[in-house]
Amino acid sequence: MNELELAQRCAEKMYAGDKASQAMGIEVSVPAAGAAVATMTVREDMLNGFDICHGGLLCALADTAFAFACNAYDQVTVAAGANVDFVRPAVRGDRLTAVASEDYRGRKTGFYTIRISNQRQELVAVFRGRAASRPEKLL
Repeated sequence: MNELELAQRCAEKMYAGDKASQAMGIEVSVPAAGAAVATMTVREDMLNGFDICHGGLLCALADTAFAFACNAYDQVTVAAGANVDFVRPAVRGDRLTAVASEDYRGRKTGFYTIRISNQRQELVAVFRGRAASRPEKLL
């Protein structure tokens, strides 16, 4: 099995148990080890009191892409820290795409950047995550 096949098998196993992402309608693809793409459409029940997508749900979308990117190597990896910068609001009906890329991966830690854009390719948010690997296999 090559690196991409391993990453995709890890993603399939993770998604099968990821009730939160499924409930939010998030779809995930893994184009390469250390990378992931998560998409969702902003629904009515995702809006805050200002009629824009709740920032926590943008973080959840980014965190999903982050999780699938850093768990591509058959080693259980969890978030150890993250920050997010909101650039523009997302509104009902927006189709959001979170693209995760691996900036650095060491034996126990990794750093990832996740960029969320809307269907017009406008940047909505930038999320930076720090991952910590645990000594257990995912598969």
